Amino acid sequence: MKAEPILAELNRLRNDVGKDPTDLEYLALHHAFCFISFKMSEFQKYMEEQTARGAFKEYKANA
Repeated sequence: MKAEPILAELNRLRNDVGKDPTDLEYLALHHAFCFISFKMSEFQKYMEEQTARGAFKEYKANA
């Protein structure tokens, strides 16, 4: 599993809640998206480890 689709989905969720700096949901999604974007190589390594452990079997079976 690549990191990019997960990051894209996180960004979609962030955009869906609307930009409201008083909303904790927006803040959580925004800062998670920013942090992961800045740490893409580390996140990709994590995704590869999780893929090896079978974390995405159900997702890939339905894709």
